[in-house]
Amino acid sequence: MASLEEKIKQFEEKNKLAELGGGKERIEKQHNAGRKTARERVADLLDPGTFVEMDKFITHRATDFNMQNNKILGDGVVSGYGKIDGRLVYVFAQDFTVFGGTLSRANADKVLKIMKLAMKMGAPVIGLNDSGGARIQEGVQSLAGYADIFLLNTKASGVIPQISVIMGPCAGGAVYSPAITDFIFMVKNTSYMFVTGPDVIKTVTHEEVTKEELGGAMTHNATSGVAHFTGDNDEQTMQMVRELMGFLPSNNMGDAPRKSGTDDPNREDIKLDSVVPDDPNKPYDMSEIICTVVDNQNFYEVQPHYAKNIIVGFARMDGRSVGIVANQPQFLAGVLDINSSLKAARFVRFCDAFNIPLITFEDVPGFLPGTAQEFGGIIKHGAKLLYAYSEATVPKITVITRKAYGGAYDVMSSKHIGADVNLAYHTAEIAVMGADGAVNILYRGKLNEEERKKAVKDYKSTFASPYKAAELGYIDEIIYPRQTRKKLIQALEMTQNKSEQSPPKKHGNIPL
Repeated sequence: MASLEEKIKQFEEKNKLAELGGGKERIEKQHNAGRKTARERVADLLDPGTFVEMDKFITHRATDFNMQNNKILGDGVVSGYGKIDGRLVYVFAQDFTVFGGTLSRANADKVLKIMKLAMKMGAPVIGLNDSGGARIQEGVQSLAGYADIFLLNTKASGVIPQISVIMGPCAGGAVYSPAITDFIFMVKNTSYMFVTGPDVIKTVTHEEVTKEELGGAMTHNATSGVAHFTGDNDEQTMQMVRELMGFLPSNNMGDAPRKSGTDDPNREDIKLDSVVPDDPNKPYDMSEIICTVVDNQNFYEVQPHYAKNIIVGFARMDGRSVGIVANQPQFLAGVLDINSSLKAARFVRFCDAFNIPLITFEDVPGFLPGTAQEFGGIIKHGAKLLYAYSEATVPKITVITRKAYGGAYDVMSSKHIGADVNLAYHTAEIAVMGADGAVNILYRGKLNEEERKKAVKDYKSTFASPYKAAELGYIDEIIYPRQTRKKLIQALEMTQNKSEQSPPKKHGNIPL
């Protein structure tokens, strides 16, 4: 019989072995590549001393390719729970030092265990991905593990926030779990995602491409729109995740934490009166309006590098978490196109799922014309944003700062698709189209230049203002720009107990 001392020694040795993962050599290799280990990342992410590890001694169960002689405690994933700002979160971190972080059946079971706990307890799941993909030695068992995770991701969608952080390679089946989750973070220069790697692409399509070009952080943040955030290194990325969590509720039955602030809810800012230029064709920076009106000028932008003609992100108004969607006249005049519709629709649906009120700043001249847009399906993709806004039952407040033209006026959270409070600046223009185009259609060359100028002026005075819409009750109030913050906070207070039920149904059929 082993003595008590021997048992304690054995326990301590196993603990040390589990914490070493793939061993010192591989840990050094990870550090030399500018990446932290799974445990170091978890420590950076969570409040100090709060991490509780589960399944520390799990090993794989494979016997093919002599795998039974090659077992490492913990088996390539560190999992458990802890706290961020004192709030419960669940986390799993793939350990690249163990079999390249590849997914085994045992690994998948560890991830599934904490995901099931997270759903029961109503707390977010954060996955730190750093994996070579499926463990080839396990074949279909590894694939089954991935699919089990995909299914739980889908069931958890809209129930608890799910965050994926890509901190190394993520290829093949490994990319689909992150794709189902709510937000994807990537790390510059050290992380990449793709379904098939450069070698396969070269063989099949004869294209030559590097890993970075194919699936690096900026590729997915700026070009494909797959990812939402980019960090400069592992540590900064963990801090970004912590900041995001502060805006989100723990689950779909609760509200995001309210932070008592020092920013006066009645604060007025005179510079807002002159942000929108006199010339309707002159661009301005919509983020200037957003940052001026939110608490402490703190706007947490989502997907800042993708579809820059629309801005989405989180902020607080009088301590309450809000989602903001805004056309950006600085890029493509703020038009709606395929990419901006997709970006905003996904964000609107996230906010609606998690009880986060939506504030929309509108300056939209219409949808982007052209064959590329039509052939790409702008009708279908634009309809996604329309569907998302119409479906949302959270408080919806809209401010029209300048242009609100045509179908794009309807789509951008108009009164007609269920917005609760619709405000407009005196600079707002609400019409089917711009004055020049409208006059050309209405009179079709019947006017001389003098008459044409007068017709354009008449059209502008009738439609290029907020008053016609206000007469009809489509705009609730015309406000001084400097009072934007106060008016938005009043509207948020008024709508905070909003209750709106959708007709009973399994789910709608969003135009995908």
